[in-house]
Amino acid sequence: MIPKVNFLGGAVSRLIVGDNPINGYSYVPSIASGEGMLDYYTEARVIELLSHAEQLGISAFMPLGNEFMIRAVRHFRNAGGQQDIIFQSYPPADFKLNLSQMAQLRPLGIYHQGTTTDALCEEGRFSVLRERIKMIKGEGIHAGLGTHVPEFIMRAEDEDWGVDFYAACLHNSRKRSAADSELKIGETSTLKFFMEDMPLMLKAIATINKPVIAFKLFAGGQIFLNKPKDQIPSIIASVFKEVYSAIKPNDIAAVGIYQRDGDQLGQCVNALLSSSSPSM
Repeated sequence: MIPKVNFLGGAVSRLIVGDNPINGYSYVPSIASGEGMLDYYTEARVIELLSHAEQLGISAFMPLGNEFMIRAVRHFRNAGGQQDIIFQSYPPADFKLNLSQMAQLRPLGIYHQGTTTDALCEEGRFSVLRERIKMIKGEGIHAGLGTHVPEFIMRAEDEDWGVDFYAACLHNSRKRSAADSELKIGETSTLKFFMEDMPLMLKAIATINKPVIAFKLFAGGQIFLNKPKDQIPSIIASVFKEVYSAIKPNDIAAVGIYQRDGDQLGQCVNALLSSSSPSM
């Protein structure tokens, strides 16, 4: 069984489900297109995924707070689903309205969506982030900050922005180009991820005292490119071992799942339990 830890006051499994594939965010479009993901993930299949996650011992879901996901979560709960929800804000929506919609479902936490965080930081608009963190806490909900950049986590901590937890992307595509590195992982996406980014974010996660959700462990699936299918379970287990050995004992990790071609979720759980991580 997947271990659970105290995360934001709840007993949360150390592996939770993310939702990039559900919303059509593909980082290897030559293998799995965004359109195909959107076609596959009807609301019924989202609810099926969450029910399967519960059966496997996964206790939380980390969805984008868009209209589709809010409705799917509502219907999942109406059908008896018990998973904790950790929402991320939906950038196209008015933040105040979006916050009100997410808060109605009483999630365990809400965090400020990472790409938007990074853009605001790059523009020097730190006061906007501080105000939005304050707004989330004003709803009586744990407030988080998502980011792809370790330095932004350290700044938020140094300046005490009031953040309760972080959602930290282990691969950073911000301000990078293919010329920046010979260690780029993916060749088929407009977004490129770099192998040297993960240890930098893992170091930041270990440095701070606040709880963290680590995500994009597999670089959006790019680390599996050109790998034989029979090697994938060992690759997954190796990544889990590296990540869980580096993050703090009460930190957790999220993975995006695309069930169209098989039980990726079950494969991840099996790999996690066989990874022999000291923390697991």
